[in-house]
Amino acid sequence: MAFSQFGDKFTQHTGISRLMEDMGAGLRTPGTIMLGGGNPAQIPAMNAYFQQLLQQMHDEGKLSEALCNYDGPRGKATLLNALATLLSSELGWPVTAQNIALTNGSQSAFFYLFNLFAGRRADGSKKRVLFPLAPEYLGYADAGLDEGLFVSAKPNIELLPEGQFKYHVDFEHLPMHDDIGLICVSRPTNPTGNVVTDDELMQLDALAQQHDVPLLIDNAYGVPFPGIIFSEARPLWNPNIILCMSLSKLGLPGARCGIIVADEKTIGAISNMNGIISLAPGSIGPAIAAEMIQRGDLLRLSEEVIKPFYQAKVTQTIAILRRYLSEERCLIHKPEGAIFLWLWFRDLPISTEALYQRLKARGVLMVPGHFFFPGLEQAWPHTHQCMRMNYVPDAETIERAVQILAEEVEKAFAEQV
Repeated sequence: MAFSQFGDKFTQHTGISRLMEDMGAGLRTPGTIMLGGGNPAQIPAMNAYFQQLLQQMHDEGKLSEALCNYDGPRGKATLLNALATLLSSELGWPVTAQNIALTNGSQSAFFYLFNLFAGRRADGSKKRVLFPLAPEYLGYADAGLDEGLFVSAKPNIELLPEGQFKYHVDFEHLPMHDDIGLICVSRPTNPTGNVVTDDELMQLDALAQQHDVPLLIDNAYGVPFPGIIFSEARPLWNPNIILCMSLSKLGLPGARCGIIVADEKTIGAISNMNGIISLAPGSIGPAIAAEMIQRGDLLRLSEEVIKPFYQAKVTQTIAILRRYLSEERCLIHKPEGAIFLWLWFRDLPISTEALYQRLKARGVLMVPGHFFFPGLEQAWPHTHQCMRMNYVPDAETIERAVQILAEEVEKAFAEQV
């Protein structure tokens, strides 16, 4: 039995598939410490809220309505209308329901959008996606139908006090060539927690408009919801920007609901793709989100519950890291948002892939950094010196993991002597 070219490409072993396999194996193995995946925290106040909301929706017949009917290919109309009103009234954006479409999770949204704007054109030319600030989300790396769909740029690195650092867009060396069909940046960034500054985002927007290509902003963790962002950041949208949001980091990853805000032509294309590939997006997540907006809870809970929870967690986790790993051993990217810490072992004598294997053998799962540089065309030692860790687990669990991490780091240095 032979697969097509499509089949050959999408059955290859990839970074994202290895991550998901590790997560599955870890969940089945007692004692494994899961610091590798992107599952959001089980915030007690949010869990209680969702249980109460679902019970009320059940009592009012709204759950059965969502379960027993197809929505249109753009998704549940009540959410599209409510979200358009929210974005217009709260942020002043000139959007209507015609500027919004839903997908079955953000991952499918990126698959649609990357292949909509990049790849082979009818005239035989090929367009690519530019990531102006690597490292970027490893889930992007294999989402292209064509090989070589992505190109990324190394950042400038600013060293900060207290053993921290921050990535910045290197505008002087961006490979903004004629073959770029889309610019994509996440804000905050998975894996690093970096937040592209307002000035950087405005420059990227101007660059995109200058070259007549869209700017795609992955806003899975950002403002206005779920609000897991700890620095000053102004939301930005105009008809040349495609904004992707999600319900996952509200605490609803199982709902698989992605949200795209874009110009009407792009939304029409997404609607057609939804209809062909999945008939319509799922309804439960959108029904929940529509209720949250109508009750005035979506932005309130993001600001009052979700953001403070993660801000306290990241502060606590950095304190634990510093008890076991000095600034000389480990630099930490400034935590400006998202649910990860990005660790830079600048002088580590082994690669972080080797460190990952040693940690895995001791029941600690993290993700080595080289997966997070899709489309980087030149070799760069930095890609093999970094690791991503999820800081969501409880403090005791994180401390056990960091103790093991520190032991393996010290062991690697001792072997060098």
